[in-house]
Amino acid sequence: MIEVGDIRKRFDNLEVLRGVSLSVADSEVVAIVGPSGAGKTTLLQIMGSLERPDGGSVKYDSTDIFALSDRQLAAFRNRHIGFVFQFHSLLPEFTLEENVALPALIGGARRADATARARELIDYMGLASRLDHRPAQLSGGERQRAAVARALINSPQVVLADEPSGSLDSANRAELHRLFFDLRRDRGQSFVIVTHDENLASSADRTIRLVDGRIAQ
Repeated sequence: MIEVGDIRKRFDNLEVLRGVSLSVADSEVVAIVGPSGAGKTTLLQIMGSLERPDGGSVKYDSTDIFALSDRQLAAFRNRHIGFVFQFHSLLPEFTLEENVALPALIGGARRADATARARELIDYMGLASRLDHRPAQLSGGERQRAAVARALINSPQVVLADEPSGSLDSANRAELHRLFFDLRRDRGQSFVIVTHDENLASSADRTIRLVDGRIAQ
């Protein structure tokens, strides 16, 4: 269970988040929607510990993540949180297998174990024939599936996705959306997805609408 309590965030004179509170249950798919500039990405970054709030708390079960030191927080993020961005952010000089395995290696896994886990996930994504390909040799849909595999390599508690299908065509977008729900069914992860896609939002277990830094009632 993730508990977000009274999150506030300001950039200079602009108050981006104005006391946002929400919870995410285990194995729940939550969509966050709202107009551009509503604070959706900032909220997701704070939930993922990439940005510290000016006030409020984010708790993963009993762990208040912003009470951790920077070093502890980096280790917690690596182990408990997966990220998928609009653009895949794969490292161009690495193969698909190396990209997927990287967070496990950073977390201290033995190379053999990290590689085995990466190959299992890559096979699940239907990309087994692409193991040795670099990102430039993959299609847009393949790159996003690779990014999802990378996000899952450490079996995180939650995957946070920021407009993950925004750069895809309609067929690949639908395939990626199905993948999120298949993963929830098969692996039990929670997903929090910032999206403008109405079909994805309507398929989620719950939709949270953010307007002017607040959750709309």
